[in-house]
Amino acid sequence: MLTADYDRLGLRPGDRLLDLGCGFGRHAFEALRRGAHVVACDLGIDELQQVRATVAAMWEADEVAPDVVLETANGDATHLPFADGAFDRVIASEVMEHIDDDVAALAELTRVLRPGGTIAITVPATLPERICWRLSSDYHAPAALGGHVRIYGRHELRRRMAAAGLVVDGDHRAHALHSPYWWLRCAVGPNRPVEDSRLVRLYNRFLTWDIVEAPALTRGLDRLLNPVLGKSLVVYATKPASCDTPKPVRHSDHDREPVHVPA
Repeated sequence: MLTADYDRLGLRPGDRLLDLGCGFGRHAFEALRRGAHVVACDLGIDELQQVRATVAAMWEADEVAPDVVLETANGDATHLPFADGAFDRVIASEVMEHIDDDVAALAELTRVLRPGGTIAITVPATLPERICWRLSSDYHAPAALGGHVRIYGRHELRRRMAAAGLVVDGDHRAHALHSPYWWLRCAVGPNRPVEDSRLVRLYNRFLTWDIVEAPALTRGLDRLLNPVLGKSLVVYATKPASCDTPKPVRHSDHDREPVHVPA
C-alpha cells in the first residue's frame, strides 16, 4: 500500500532514492521494482533487517532488476549520515509527526536532496488525526512512546517545506478507507490487540482484503472520499537548481550495509 505517487515524484530507473523512516519497506520495495537504487533509513534495526530479508526474497523471485542496489542506514532524521545532494528523490512517509525538531529534519532532507531533485513528504491529515487524538490520549505522545507529537495543517506543512528551501509543487490526500479503522482503534483503545474488538477485527480484515485484491469499487470509493477523509496528506516539492546547501555533517554512529542484487 503506497502513499506517495511515484509518477508525481518523477522517479526514474537509475535514480538514487532515500526512503526516510522506511519502516518495513513498502515504499522502498516499489522503488526497487521501478529500477531505482534505494537507501532505506530508519531508527529501528529490526525493521532494517526485515527490509533486507524481503529484498533478498524479491531478488530470488526476479521481482527486481539485477543491477539495482539496496542500502540500509540506521540514522536520525535530524543528523542524516549522507553527503550533500546525495539523492535524486526523497520520500519521508509518516515520519515528520514523530520528530520533535521537524525544522532540523526538513533542513537535512533538503541538504541531502540534489538541486533539481524531488521530495514527497506524507503526514496524517488534519481532520482524521484530530479525531484520533480526541478519541484516545494513548494514540499520541506523551502517552504513546515515540508517538505523534503534532498535528500538521496542510498550509503549515507547505510553509515549513518552503522555509527549508523547497519549492512546493502540489499535494493530495490518500487512504480515506483507513480513517474509520483508526477511529475504531482509538475508540476501543489503540493499544488493545485487534482481535479484542469484533468491529476492529472485521474492519482490519476488510482493509487487508482491499489492499491485496484492490477491487475497482473500493478503489473508486477511496478516491472519491480522499479529499475529505484521506488519512494521509502527501506534499511534493522540488529543490531549486540554484539552491545552496550547508556543509555536510559527519556522523560515525550509523550502519550502512549495502545489498547488491547480483546479476
